[in-house]
Amino acid sequence: MNTTLTSCVVTTTLDSPVGPLLAGATDEGVCLLEFTEPARQQVQFAALRRHFGDTIEPGRNEHIDRLAEELADYFAARRRDFTVPLVLAGTPFQKRVWAQLQRIPYGETRSYEDIGRAIGVPTGSRAVGMANGQNRIAIVIPCHRVINKGGRLGGYGGGLWRKEFLLDLERRG
Repeated sequence: MNTTLTSCVVTTTLDSPVGPLLAGATDEGVCLLEFTEPARQQVQFAALRRHFGDTIEPGRNEHIDRLAEELADYFAARRRDFTVPLVLAGTPFQKRVWAQLQRIPYGETRSYEDIGRAIGVPTGSRAVGMANGQNRIAIVIPCHRVINKGGRLGGYGGGLWRKEFLLDLERRG
């Protein structure tokens, strides 16, 4: 995983069983995979501009093409792990949380508290929740696998129905 790099971000919409997904990538890797609700898109574009500069344009590159293939395999239950390169733009704490999310095994869940303990901040479940919510690469960085301590699903930026769908897909896979 790379750190923030200044370059053009190309974006395209990918179809999926959970609705259209907005994918974005630089020459170094994928930096965005988001659900296409207009309010969420505006927030994500603002964040992309802050981290990568003003150049965001429609298009595709090798990373988006690879992401599209890996997502198709994921939704067909033929893929459990993603290998597409990622470009993460966030604080060191956010990056630690996102790295820990990627360690949650396919088909399993963890609580915000579990993630906090795993990164050495056992009382940091609120901060973990905030970092989880700032994840700009849905599904690939599996924030849908994080649930409340009592086992309830809790919030999900893409909507609880999508979280339920993704968890059910993984449980069946």
